[in-house]
Amino acid sequence: MLEEEIKAELERFNVPGASWVVIEDGAVHETGTAGLVAADGSQAVAPDTLFQAASISKPIAVLAMLRLVDRGLLDLDEDVNHKLTSWQVPPTGAWQPVVTLRQLASHSGGLTVHGFPGYAAGAPLPTTLQILEGVRPTNTFGVRVDLVPGTQFRYAGGGTIVMQQLLEDVTGTPFRQLARELVLEPLGMSDSDYAHPLPPELHNRAAVAHDERGRSLEGRWHAYPELAAAGLWTTPTDLAKAAIGVQKMYAGVDGALLPLELAREMLTHQIAAGQRIGGLGHLGLGFFLNDSGQRFGHSGGNAGFRCHLLADRDTGQGAVVMTNGDNGGWVVQRAFAAVASAYGWEEYPAEVEAPDLPSDELLTELVGTYRLDGRMRFTVERWGSGLEVTFDRQPPQLFMARSATTFSAMETESGFEVRDGGLAFEQEGVVLDCVRE
Repeated sequence: MLEEEIKAELERFNVPGASWVVIEDGAVHETGTAGLVAADGSQAVAPDTLFQAASISKPIAVLAMLRLVDRGLLDLDEDVNHKLTSWQVPPTGAWQPVVTLRQLASHSGGLTVHGFPGYAAGAPLPTTLQILEGVRPTNTFGVRVDLVPGTQFRYAGGGTIVMQQLLEDVTGTPFRQLARELVLEPLGMSDSDYAHPLPPELHNRAAVAHDERGRSLEGRWHAYPELAAAGLWTTPTDLAKAAIGVQKMYAGVDGALLPLELAREMLTHQIAAGQRIGGLGHLGLGFFLNDSGQRFGHSGGNAGFRCHLLADRDTGQGAVVMTNGDNGGWVVQRAFAAVASAYGWEEYPAEVEAPDLPSDELLTELVGTYRLDGRMRFTVERWGSGLEVTFDRQPPQLFMARSATTFSAMETESGFEVRDGGLAFEQEGVVLDCVRE
């Protein structure tokens, strides 16, 4: 039943493949796969097919951090600059902000850089320090503080990279090795690795990334040297082991990865956040939580991959779904609704969000050459359900569809809105008409 539903959603949303696990009574109860590793191939997705976990990398990294807190090497509420040695959170003008690990792990530190677009196959990869500084060959801005720390939620992958650097500074160990020793091996996550680029011997086990139209990305997938924030390759079974491990930690089981006190701190509301799949609207440490704090989880979205982990700290239930397509978020959302219904998850949100995307007719109509406020020339091409925009003398930028009539840039704080059949450009509260040539 579940397999047939997921197969239908894969076809509906142009997603080549999916893999999933259902957790019952604190153990893996059901595994399933559907579809293909690559849309233009014949290899079927298998239970050991590797997917990019994307932002689910973050709570796994937080587990590593909390193990060092447990050992006394780190303090959740100490200024991270006290122990950062190879880089420091810089001053903002004349003001030197104080940022803590608690804030980094709950996205409340006021740091910049929401997420990372990844690097095409063969492109030079920056070091962690280059990512933090925002210098070549990194493709994102440097990490800085521009909100008062602790005052509000703002998702910041940049903050997770600060945490990664701190872990390396206090241990003298590369993050990939540290994560393996502190989390992956103790939890039995033998099919998981923070590895970018992916070792060649694992290429034949890895799912290929696909865009919104179901076409494979050039070079098969992007690389993410921002390891703690986006760099985990794994399987649903291994992520289920992490979720089950957290359930054991919270229950105070002997030999659990973290002591009960830290486990409960991890699953305690730190700050309110926007809603995620399964009604997760608060941040703990690393994991998003529902209103009661009973359910915990995290979503992930790298180029060509979408996934979600959700588990219940008390009932021992949960699930992990991973897909290899940019439209996989719609598949994941529906898969969780189907699991919740089939397994009787109490108080699971019944609403399933419907895609509100531009029509093919509108996207075709928007293609063309324009002048911005009658001045700067730019061209618009279709990019899946979004737009590829090339401003005069600039490289192309991708604008993702946010609704049936709005698009926002992936790299800059700018966007377009369809108004009266034409385009309007919006940036920092300024709206400029786009005149078609």
